[in-house]
Amino acid sequence: MMRKIIGICFCILFCSFSFLLNVAAEDAQTLGELKQSYQAKLNEKAQNEALSSEAKAEIARKEAALKQAEADIHAARSEMEQAQKDIDASNTRIDELKVNASDVLLYLQQMRGTNAYVEYVTGATTMTDMIMRIAAVEQLSNQIHRTIGDLETEIKRNEELKKELDDKTKKLEAQTVEYKRVISENYDKVDEYDSYALNIDEQIKSLKSLLDTYEDKCAKWAPEKGDSAILTVDCVEPKYDSSGNVIPIGNDGWLKPLNSGVITSEIGSRWGSYHNALDIGGNAEGTPVYAAAAGVVSGMIYKYSCGGNMLYIDVNVNGVAYTTYYYHLLSFNVNLGDVVTQDTIIGYVGGGYQTASIYGGYDNCTTGAHLHFGVAKGYYNGYSISKSNVITPPGFPNTYGWRFYSRYDMY
Repeated sequence: MMRKIIGICFCILFCSFSFLLNVAAEDAQTLGELKQSYQAKLNEKAQNEALSSEAKAEIARKEAALKQAEADIHAARSEMEQAQKDIDASNTRIDELKVNASDVLLYLQQMRGTNAYVEYVTGATTMTDMIMRIAAVEQLSNQIHRTIGDLETEIKRNEELKKELDDKTKKLEAQTVEYKRVISENYDKVDEYDSYALNIDEQIKSLKSLLDTYEDKCAKWAPEKGDSAILTVDCVEPKYDSSGNVIPIGNDGWLKPLNSGVITSEIGSRWGSYHNALDIGGNAEGTPVYAAAAGVVSGMIYKYSCGGNMLYIDVNVNGVAYTTYYYHLLSFNVNLGDVVTQDTIIGYVGGGYQTASIYGGYDNCTTGAHLHFGVAKGYYNGYSISKSNVITPPGFPNTYGWRFYSRYDMY
């Protein structure tokens, strides 16, 4: 009961001051600066596409070189196999010649021995005949030795060829390893560039929508200021109180974006990357999400692959500019350029069965219903939020498991 009484009193006090401060003009972006941001993003896209094209060209070059190297390796191995066959054939021939030489030498030895006359008696008809026979044997023996020498030289050449081919094969294999490494590295680059291109495309699409929206609004509410018109001051439809006075867009405090919840993931390093917000669970898909501070809707991204429906609101609290962001929304309840109050339902909790990719949805970065709620100092048009400017949302601890039971619960 005491909690409810304090909450009601705080609500009355808080709401009475909820729109006292104007957005600080020096922190706000002009229409001209938004145009520059859009052009810069187009230039970034062009540069990314050039890098992607170069990486793809390098892949093509290295794949061609890899194909040639693999063909050269195959040819070298075939030559090595043939060289080995030639070596084996030469060795077999040498072995045969050595047997023949052994027989010839034995015969020659016998012819030159003390029983040479026996051969003469039994084989030769004359001394001349015997001498001619001995000379023929010697000539045959010398021819065999020369042939063996030639074959041994051929074996040596083939052994050297095998070594050369083996060295060549090892170098080619090392080249193929390097080619494959470069190819893999460039495929990774292409994946990164293509993935980044999707992100850039989403940003360009949303920036263009934002630019079109503000060009219309600035032309309607501040045509005389041109590109110097301040988006969240000059280019928003004025809100009036019951007396007809313009209500300034400002805050002197924060409220929770949900009526209740529990912190299920903190700000900081997580799974090898930086988690730039608090994840708030404990609510089913479709639960209303409120603006934590009054401001102007500055960015909307639809069904992004990691974050789903993403909403950005530029706010000013106690004279300080902030960007608030809400991811994994089931759907939006506002439009670009809308002025929202802390009572505005800006969207609905998603991230569960209707949106998570594990259940057949489009959001790869969620496994259950929750709100990704973050605050960063400065205005970013909903993009490229600086890690150094991310803060723990006021009124929250950066503590897993911390619960709140009212939009007015403060840590």
